[in-house]
Amino acid sequence: MRVLVVEDEHVLADAIAEWLREETHAVDLAHDGEAALERLAVNDYDVVVLDRDLPRVHGDDVCKELVASDSAARVLMLTAAAQLDDRVTGLSLGADDYLPKPFAFPELAARVLALGRRSRPAAPPVLRRAGITLDPARREVFRDGRFVPLARKEFAVLAELLRAQGGVVSAEHLLEKAWDEHADPFTGAVRLTVLKLRRKLAEPAVIETVQGVGYRIG
Repeated sequence: MRVLVVEDEHVLADAIAEWLREETHAVDLAHDGEAALERLAVNDYDVVVLDRDLPRVHGDDVCKELVASDSAARVLMLTAAAQLDDRVTGLSLGADDYLPKPFAFPELAARVLALGRRSRPAAPPVLRRAGITLDPARREVFRDGRFVPLARKEFAVLAELLRAQGGVVSAEHLLEKAWDEHADPFTGAVRLTVLKLRRKLAEPAVIETVQGVGYRIG
């Protein structure tokens, strides 16, 4: 999934981003509300982890702008304020979930994963197709009962292909969802990752190349 973390405390922002990257998500960072709105205008995110007390543009206003834009992105709001009224206010602005600080990173990761499943057409908790089983929560992949160890990008690309349920997924979409904003759009990273996936998933081949269009798992 593609995640935007908006947090003005740089150390905390970096820690959240690193944890989510270990969960195979592509993560971009913004340290104020203005930078967040700039990224939201050009990138398609599945989840936005949004600190409420931001400089330049308040987190409440970022949330309202996101909701008004009809974005499919889900918002997990973070705040040091843990009172009931604060949680109600955050949710009334359009946030999908609310997590008070301090929080446990495993809980944050679990909430991001749950919100991500709701940001697009509903996907089951465990993805299955063509003898492949992928469990996002456990970060495990099996092919016909055989465990398949995958690197983070390989896992993310496979998850996107399985989510498509047999549909064709373009290389551009895979690059957007599995890599962050620093990825070179002209890179061969997607092609190389798919090649590695094919080798690890072994025969019979399940990832089909649709010439000039993208990839699919039939």
